Amino acid sequence: MSEVAVRRREILLEVTGLKKYYPITGGLFSGTIGWVKSLDNVSFNIYKGETLGIVGESGCGKSTLGRTLLRLVEPTGGKVLFDGRNVYELRGEELRRFRRKMQMIFQDPYSSLNPRMKIRAILDEPLRVHQIGSREEREHRVTELLHLVGLDESHLDRYPHELSGGQRQRIGIARALLLRPDFIVCDEAVSALDVSVQSQIINLLGDLQRQFGLTYMFISHNLSVVKHISDRIAVMYLGELVELADKETLFNNPLHPYTGALLSAVPLANPDRKLRHRVVLAGDVPNPAKPPSGCRFHTRCPFAQDVCAKEKPELRKVCASHPDMDTSQSGNGAQEVSEHYVACHFAGELKIDGIKQIISQTG
Repeated sequence: MSEVAVRRREILLEVTGLKKYYPITGGLFSGTIGWVKSLDNVSFNIYKGETLGIVGESGCGKSTLGRTLLRLVEPTGGKVLFDGRNVYELRGEELRRFRRKMQMIFQDPYSSLNPRMKIRAILDEPLRVHQIGSREEREHRVTELLHLVGLDESHLDRYPHELSGGQRQRIGIARALLLRPDFIVCDEAVSALDVSVQSQIINLLGDLQRQFGLTYMFISHNLSVVKHISDRIAVMYLGELVELADKETLFNNPLHPYTGALLSAVPLANPDRKLRHRVVLAGDVPNPAKPPSGCRFHTRCPFAQDVCAKEKPELRKVCASHPDMDTSQSGNGAQEVSEHYVACHFAGELKIDGIKQIISQTG
């Protein structure tokens, strides 16, 4: 278990009841006839210096979560406290200063860079907008960061289309670091890259985190990548958080059937190992405009009971701390990181043998 997972850490970001609904318009006067619930009552904390992985199927709300935290899209409800301040109450100059503390690395390194601007102008723009330093000082910071991400001055006078995918993503990382933020959302930051380049970018992110004390929220479909880079992992399904735990606990003892199904799909690197039982979920992901009653996963869950269709399970703590955790340290704002949360009516019963063992017995 990583150092972050065994110590008590200070909360950097506290998310409570976050909602993001998109209106569905129609009818004679194009009025609102429904809502797509992209995020529905999502709550969790992110601790200083950690990497929180966010996983789930396409359309579950991962990217919307990252963009809503940074106010790239406005929320429908809920609040986000960053260092104790509500992000959604900030206005004007306060909001502009806040944006220096939270940045984003976008999924597509090409579409996130202005194709009409050279790399020099792209990297200089955030510093000019926030009125940081003189022209010489800005040039020095840009050059310094370029070296940190493995590039050199020769790339400054190129356009984005003249760079490879890995080089463009390094530019995206450099741009996110220019304002010396505390928190960075990595939205599928390596999914568009070749496998060899992915490992380079992941190692780069780890090195920069240690060097600058960064906090990441790492969004990805690739569970192997998420396990490698993350301290804790949150699993999303249809706009809701269904499980949250440190990575070792989640991979060794997942308590939600959906998490078990996701883990069963992870390819094994060792061909000599016995293949795990593959859990194939029945049906498709429900319509987010008309989510099922009760537990949203019950329509595809192999363990669903009558109560699952009637009562919505709350995200509750089922494991107070990790056995190896040092609980001797305490302080204001500090909390234990190694906690296991799950939204399942039968999590306590399934925990006895572990959901993966139960799934294999039913296969």
